[in-house]
Amino acid sequence: MLIHALGCLGATLSMSLSWPQVYKSCVRRRTGGLSPTASMLGAAMPLGWITYGLLSGERIQIVTNTVTGLAGLAILVALLATQPSQRSARALRASSGGAVALLVTLGLSGLAAALPGVRGSQVAPLLGVALAVVAVLSAVPQPLALLRDRHQDLSGLSPLRWKLGAGAAAAWLGYGLGTGQPAVWASAAAGLTGALIVCAVLRLRREPATSVLAGGARWRDSVTTRNVAMAGV
Repeated sequence: MLIHALGCLGATLSMSLSWPQVYKSCVRRRTGGLSPTASMLGAAMPLGWITYGLLSGERIQIVTNTVTGLAGLAILVALLATQPSQRSARALRASSGGAVALLVTLGLSGLAAALPGVRGSQVAPLLGVALAVVAVLSAVPQPLALLRDRHQDLSGLSPLRWKLGAGAAAAWLGYGLGTGQPAVWASAAAGLTGALIVCAVLRLRREPATSVLAGGARWRDSVTTRNVAMAGV
């Protein structure tokens, strides 16, 4: 019962986590701080888990990653639309290498499952290993980009998306351990680590709530300073 509940929680959070970022990137058109490599993998990884679900009979993976895949694709399109420099051939080659390798792996897995005498359940564990490796690698670009550039514009990152991501990864970690699926818990552990790093960076680098006074002076919007400022007026 507990394992089933963790799976449902992980699926719910996974289907919800990308939409705050979709709103910020697609509606508000703010993509500052997004990693192109992570965005590419964010659109490609759900295809891998959908294939894994089809081969292994895990319908929860199919439903969950269909929703997350659409969200990831929307974020990628918004990033490419708002940052022309990322549409150059050189930039695309640099950011899409991992996603292309993953798509090739999926194609080979599909061909292997189509061979006579080969069942999908036999191919799924091998695909799961590949997905776990890619998941570990895909958890690196976004935190690394934030840690390498401490003056990077973070206005395009949604803190809520990464908080939900940490919760979803924690739920999938418990589900993977409970069901004995190394591919699920290993990728979830990597995702949890990356999400926690991003959450910590966003919290540490958030700008204090300040206002500008006459002459360019800045003051924190607190009860004390607000009363002083109003008294001066």
